[in-house]
Amino acid sequence: MKTGLKSTPKSAEMGVRMVGGKDRRHLGHLLGDALRHFDGRVLALMAGHPDLPLALSNLAARNQISAAHIHLTRHLPPEGARASSLAQSAGISKQAMGDVLDQCEAWGLIERKTDPLDARAKWVSYTAVGHLWLKAFVEAVRRAETEFQSEVGAEVATVVRLGLEAYAHGY
Repeated sequence: MKTGLKSTPKSAEMGVRMVGGKDRRHLGHLLGDALRHFDGRVLALMAGHPDLPLALSNLAARNQISAAHIHLTRHLPPEGARASSLAQSAGISKQAMGDVLDQCEAWGLIERKTDPLDARAKWVSYTAVGHLWLKAFVEAVRRAETEFQSEVGAEVATVVRLGLEAYAHGY
């Protein structure tokens, strides 16, 4: 299935000029576009996942899941974590993470309890439905990665992955 790896924002809307008939957005724009495209594909795949409850599938299908919800899914390990650690690893404020956790708790994906090692802190863990969500997310990511490889070719996909890993971890 071709998903089209076109960048979504129009250059003119982002204040980027066309030079010599070519789009001259910088690498940051392209990385952002690629991430939005990838996350959109993951959500589309999750919307059709047979193990997800219909209510969650509908949220994904209607674009009610934001990048922040995806960040939570990426950063919350299956065994759980402290809310403050989640905010730090996701690179968002504790308040913003609290808002995302409120929504995810209302949707039945996570639960918050007092951290057994520190009564002042909250421990966040997946519910049974949340584990289904996580499973659907992992499967959707794998499929989206396979689709990416099919679109750009195995060699390019490998180079992109190695380059991003090196860049993200400071070479």
